[in-house]
Amino acid sequence: MGIFNRPSFYSDKKRELPSGLWQKCPACSELIHNLELQQNFRVCPRCDHHFVQGAEERLEMLLDPDSFEEHDANMISVDTLKFTGQASYTERLKTYQKKTGLKDAVLTGFGKIEDMPLGIAVMDFNFIAATMGSVVGEKLTRIIEKCTSAKLPAVIISASGGARMYEGAISLMQMAKTCGALARHAAARLPYISVMTHPTTGGVSASFATIGDVNLAEPKAMIGFAGPRVIRETTHQDLPAGFQTAEFLRDHGLIDRIVHRKEMRSTLFALLSHLTPKR
Repeated sequence: MGIFNRPSFYSDKKRELPSGLWQKCPACSELIHNLELQQNFRVCPRCDHHFVQGAEERLEMLLDPDSFEEHDANMISVDTLKFTGQASYTERLKTYQKKTGLKDAVLTGFGKIEDMPLGIAVMDFNFIAATMGSVVGEKLTRIIEKCTSAKLPAVIISASGGARMYEGAISLMQMAKTCGALARHAAARLPYISVMTHPTTGGVSASFATIGDVNLAEPKAMIGFAGPRVIRETTHQDLPAGFQTAEFLRDHGLIDRIVHRKEMRSTLFALLSHLTPKR
């Protein structure tokens, strides 16, 4: 054996690293410290990829400090259909409530942007993929109706996997209910701005998310009803490049503007200042 050769070292002990400190960007594979990611509004500093952002983080980013007044905070979904599977619906709700600290997949209430009052709802994809069940639909409908009564603009930030399968047809009813409330809001000549984030799909994209007076989206957000594979197998056609991205939908007229997360607060303020009747 040469004097410069060393015997291989073997050990059964795995190197222990703190978990949860770093995240790998799915777009550029950059390793980003969670603190840096949080300070950058959960946007990759290298490639600008927009990570999923929780409802509380988004409210803190968009609204004036300490201006958010939550409404209907204690509404909780119930297992009306007695859904069974690998885990009951009730068990899943408890798991996600503990994991996220939320009661359900949306936070609603009143707040201010640059001292301008508005009603706002923010969906949180971390809670059962922000699927829309009876509580999500009811909370959205209530905040829209409260905005109409108070003559305030409404803003909804969407992110969703669609209707919540655990509630069956009850979840689908929320599509009509939320759109009905928005129709009355529009009849009162009050603005509604919809912001679609990654991903916004299923029954949410087919109802309130795409009927704003102004439809905004974050860059490269996936927006659509069914998945590309389902559409391809149904239509037997190849889908165009970029299909179901925010950029594709902007080019085809569904999205009015793509807004970087760091510019969302100023964009909302400018639009609301222009669209909201003088109080």
